[in-house]
Parts: sequence; structure tokens; C-alpha cells
Amino acid sequence: MNQPDYFVHESAYVDPGAKVGEGTKIWHFSHVMESASIGAHCSLGQNVFVGRHVQIGNRVKIQNNVSVYEGVFLEDDVFCGPSMVFTNVKNPRSAFPREPATDFAPTVVKRGATIGANATIVCGVTIEEWAFIAAGAVVTRDVPAYAAFAGVPAKQIGWMCECGERLFFSSDETQCLGCCRQYQRRDHRTIRRLLEIS
Repeated sequence: MNQPDYFVHESAYVDPGAKVGEGTKIWHFSHVMESASIGAHCSLGQNVFVGRHVQIGNRVKIQNNVSVYEGVFLEDDVFCGPSMVFTNVKNPRSAFPREPATDFAPTVVKRGATIGANATIVCGVTIEEWAFIAAGAVVTRDVPAYAAFAGVPAKQIGWMCECGERLFFSSDETQCLGCCRQYQRRDHRTIRRLLEIS
């Protein structure tokens, strides 16, 4: 019998039918359900739950005590901080069970985005590329690319570079003080990275 090319701790469960990519590590007491798909070189910390039909990209880091419920899609290089929360139903009732096909509101976290510890992501939102959600924030609406959101409910407090440093605009263009990547501000809700010309 061939050994898998990923690591699963002896206390964790990966159900038959789940797909796990090369080099991924699944740590203590975690559970990956059938039909979930996890990419290559991911890290799932202690007590992580991955629901049915969840899709997780490559190089995603999910810290301890995070549940990624059905209806959540994480693209490549997403970071989920300890004990952050995803939801998948906007109006849950125990007495009136919801159906995944009709009642779950999809949540999409795009490439490179960071979600801080203890943040809550209310279902049905899209967090765009390289956005940064502060610890403890409650996200109730879509988050633009590169935006930094904080608070309850979360509001935009600035912009973040791909490397994770704050960006400061004194004109329509700026350069990251940490890595020198350059950005252009299109309007008050949109910026884009400028490609370096060598």
C-alpha cells in the first residue's frame, strides 16, 4: 500500500473521498470530511474542521481551532488566524434545519488574504486578493483587494501591501516601505499593484 505524500497526525481524521495535496500537514484532533479538497503544502493546525465540499487552495495556513464549513472557498496563500470563525447560514434556526443546496450562502476568500485571530466572517461575503482582516473584526460585507478592515462591524482603515505592511498614500501612487512594491490608487475603494519594469 502506497504511503500518502502528505502528513496526518495519528489523532486526526481524513474521511475517505477527501483530497489532500502533496506536502500538506494536518495536525492533532483535526477532521477533514469526505468531498473536501485541500491543496498542496497547506498547514492545518490543532482542532481544525473542514466540511464537505470545501475547497482550499495551495499553501493555505489554518491555525488552531478553526472550522471551515461547507460553502467556504479559500484560494491560494490564504491565512486563517487562531479561532477565527466562518459561518454559512445567515438566519440559522435549530428548529428549522437549513439545506446546503439552497440555504448556505457562499463565502470566498481570495488569494493571499489574511484573517486575524478571533475574527468572524459572516457568510455570503467575498474577501478579495491580499486583503487584511484585523484580529477580532466582524466582517459583514465584501472586502476590496489590499484593503485593511477592523472593528465591529468591520470597516476599512487603510491599505495593505502583499508583504503585510501598511501602505500610505500622499498621492495617487505609493511604494511599500517594507518591500518596495508599488501601488496606484484608482479611487477611494480600489488600488492596484504596479508591475515593476526592469
